[in-house]
Amino acid sequence: MFAIIETGGKQYQVTEGRYVDIEKLEDDVDSKVVFKNVVMLVNGKKSKVGQPYVANASVEGVVTKQDKDKKVIVYKQRAKKGYRKKQGHRQCFTRVMINKIRTTAGKKAAAESAETTEE
Repeated sequence: MFAIIETGGKQYQVTEGRYVDIEKLEDDVDSKVVFKNVVMLVNGKKSKVGQPYVANASVEGVVTKQDKDKKVIVYKQRAKKGYRKKQGHRQCFTRVMINKIRTTAGKKAAAESAETTEE
């Protein structure tokens, strides 16, 4: 089972028991995070696609690391003008270990969905 979540303006594919490097979060190391913007859930041949998000779905994880990526060199040059500019950039990221992919919010959500289908 895997899910596609949206955070930091990007979408990431996550699986239980694996980690994912995402845009920097302001959470501390060893703190729990919950992602409620689940775009898609896939469980074998069954899948749910949200419009825009899957209802009553969430992904739980633990922040394991706050770090920076490898340096990316940005080099600009204008031919025949003597203009050269070299810069480096290291993007900050947060490593999150995915613990649980939840598909329902519990009995209350199931009862509410049953009531709406009866009407």
